[in-house]
Amino acid sequence: MLNTPYAKFLRFLHEDLDLSHESIAIAERSIKKQQGPLPMILWQYGLVTLEQLDRIYERFEEI
Repeated sequence: MLNTPYAKFLRFLHEDLDLSHESIAIAERSIKKQQGPLPMILWQYGLVTLEQLDRIYERFEEI
């Protein structure tokens, strides 16, 4: 896997937040339709909680 910031972010979602690859794929497909940010799509679809959404944005601050 590439070591890009996006690849690291996907690893964080999968390994730290325990999101399935399928859940991440659903959100990625929705981005193409809705043009929204991935974290918000994950939350809107109920794939992450508000706590997890906070952790995601904290992760962005670290980058």
